[in-house]
Amino acid sequence: MLQLALAQTTPLPDYQLVTTIPLASNLQSFDISWIDQGTQRFYLADRGNGKGQGRVDVIDTIQNAFLYSIPQNAAEVGFAGIVPAVTPGCSIGGPNGVVAIPAMNQLYAGDGDSTVKVIDLQAKAVVATISTGGKCRADELAYDPLDHIIMITNPSDNPPFVTFISADTQTVLGRYTYPAAQVGLEQPAWNPQTFRFLMSVPAIAPSTQGSVDEFDPLTMQRTNSYPVGCSPAGLAIGPLQRVMTSCGAAIDGRNGTSLANATLSSGDEIWFNPGDNRFYFGNANVGVIDADTMQFLGYITGAGGHTIAVDSNTGNVFVPVTGAGVKVFAPIRK
Repeated sequence: MLQLALAQTTPLPDYQLVTTIPLASNLQSFDISWIDQGTQRFYLADRGNGKGQGRVDVIDTIQNAFLYSIPQNAAEVGFAGIVPAVTPGCSIGGPNGVVAIPAMNQLYAGDGDSTVKVIDLQAKAVVATISTGGKCRADELAYDPLDHIIMITNPSDNPPFVTFISADTQTVLGRYTYPAAQVGLEQPAWNPQTFRFLMSVPAIAPSTQGSVDEFDPLTMQRTNSYPVGCSPAGLAIGPLQRVMTSCGAAIDGRNGTSLANATLSSGDEIWFNPGDNRFYFGNANVGVIDADTMQFLGYITGAGGHTIAVDSNTGNVFVPVTGAGVKVFAPIRK
């Protein structure tokens, strides 16, 4: 296993801030972001400024310009927005996780009322609402393009669970429920080599050891659980089955073998960019790790945000920042 020795303030001078894209909500509360590399569209789960004001913001990553929000007006089906928790620990705000399905021209988003909203990207509107049957928010999600199955978490419910949804029929296929002692479930991702979902699972207190769990989308059962020695949130799959978690533990996605371990400051989401073979860690300063060598490269300083996405066509890094908008950092060409 490779132990990464990190200098926590090491700046990475390979990037420069080129613009900050303002948004109407001024980003008071937001969650996950996603870039569709084919259309070069950036999607952000933006909860707006109050109840019922949730939206998905859409940005053109070629022009670095805001395009529109979904819904486009108050008369259309929207999202929960910022809603105070009625039960402690049971978040009911949204939208939360987002994932694009380019082949269907759709985007799926988890919402605060334990539903999944299906967006038609041509109509620029929510066209279906699918209940996961919980009481708290439906959160982060991933898509299996082979079987056309969405997997989404309900981390705040007691007990927490994951739901499997058919993207063809937009109906619930089944559910896997965790023990009530499990607090939180985090980012799932589709592994195209093993035909399985992988999901980061935080530690159960007082332990500090979380795991990456593997699921078969057809049986909807957990097939493996790989301890990682830290408490992960974000998860991304890089080259050669190198699976990186937001707490800096990397494993082999085929068998859970530990590959590297780093301690670095990270937020919620991390992103793998195949354009430069780097992992990006969303936080106040964006940590960057080389996915080939598993070496820590440094921080993009002044980024600021718990979520992140990278356009693999340009290498531009998109970082939503509370009260500012979406900061865009471009690689400096040498």
